[in-house]
Amino acid sequence: MKSSARRRLTLTSSVVGAVIVALDGTVLTVAQPTLQRELNASFSQVQWTSTGYLIAVASLLVFAGRLGDRYGHQRLFAMGILGFGATSAGIGLAPGIGWVIGLRVAQGIFGALLQPATLGMLRAAYPPDRLGMPIALRTSAIGLAAAAGPVVGGALVTHLGWRAVFFLHVVPALVMGALVLTVRAPARGRVPAGGLDLSGACLLAVALVCLVRALVGIPETGWTTATALELVVVAATGAVFVRHERRTANPLLPPDVLGSAAIGAALGILVAASAAMLGALFVGSYFLQEVLRLDPLRTSLHALPGAVMMVVGAPVSAVLMRRLGARRTSLAGLGNLTLGVVLLSRLDEESTAVAIGTGFLLLGAGFATVMVTATAVVVRHASASSAGVAGGLQQTAMNVGPTLGISVATTVMALTGGVATGPPLTVLAAVSATGLPLALRLPGRIGTVTADRRPPQDAVEVRARR
Repeated sequence: MKSSARRRLTLTSSVVGAVIVALDGTVLTVAQPTLQRELNASFSQVQWTSTGYLIAVASLLVFAGRLGDRYGHQRLFAMGILGFGATSAGIGLAPGIGWVIGLRVAQGIFGALLQPATLGMLRAAYPPDRLGMPIALRTSAIGLAAAAGPVVGGALVTHLGWRAVFFLHVVPALVMGALVLTVRAPARGRVPAGGLDLSGACLLAVALVCLVRALVGIPETGWTTATALELVVVAATGAVFVRHERRTANPLLPPDVLGSAAIGAALGILVAASAAMLGALFVGSYFLQEVLRLDPLRTSLHALPGAVMMVVGAPVSAVLMRRLGARRTSLAGLGNLTLGVVLLSRLDEESTAVAIGTGFLLLGAGFATVMVTATAVVVRHASASSAGVAGGLQQTAMNVGPTLGISVATTVMALTGGVATGPPLTVLAAVSATGLPLALRLPGRIGTVTADRRPPQDAVEVRARR
């Protein structure tokens, strides 16, 4: 297969894989009430259909990325998407809630194989300085899936039942997986030497499982002794993990990833931005439905400008990043995101649809810009042999950030009586603003290289050939 055709297939695979995962989460939320009623499940059991998946996927993303670096991202992508489709079919046929929870955990494992590969394949197929637009198209597709999910899920549940939302993924997943398997993978560069660092993978998994479990539990039970203990375990295990990674001969996180100031800053930005974005959406939906008494459809329409800007803004962000550099583009994105959260925090019963739409519009535009820019920095500044690990870290940030944002929002709402939305959104605006100093550590325009912002070796080679 010609390189141009292989790139098109790679981009299509990356987009389809990301869309399937994004659509899965949004349609499940719509289906959960019906699922609970028809399977005679408790509220806690239904919540575990989401929590079990999230814990499985978050704990394995980085290790799965390492597997992709060693054995090929195309192979891991095919395994992940085929397994994701198969478990989706299994959930649609499940006889009881126990089967649904168990299969959702299995689906999380396959999702962990799939997600880093969607970025690792792009890194292998495109030169570092041409990654911006493929990542932007992937981001636009994710935004479109997130916006369409509630509508698609609602229609399927209403007319065909909750099982239909899981059958939705089966055909595209199986077709895409089979197509990828029929194409010979391109020759890979240097394969990471040494072992897979199972000790490091286990330490990181324990830390992430405890972190996600603590954050998910806060909205349900508030701050408890168990939550505090879980966070202590996170801190202790995280410290041991970092010490282990710096001493082991074959670390899970290679030196070009662990020691990169640009990658660390970009990951921090992704956590802060996704926390502010999803937290603000959570509080904004509460405001529109509980304060303004809008039904779910009208709520979605009021928030639609944000979804539109996610789709439209991502390609524009790629162009801006190429012209202005990652630093200035991410600063602009974080500024818009923070301003959007601040505007939403000032809404009241007298607010017009224009004021509400403007807040969501800035939210979507800012988040699309940040997501494209920071993701491009993470993927580009890792060497091709570490692209899977970098993709796993990016996906981990995008799983932890939203969970953190919703936990912060619910905590502040509980402390303030759950009536005023200003306090939680003000706190979330501060969370978003923490990304601004991190953005200053990102590289400037392509071609401007400082001592601690040196591009990966293969990026230098690309420029030299030109």
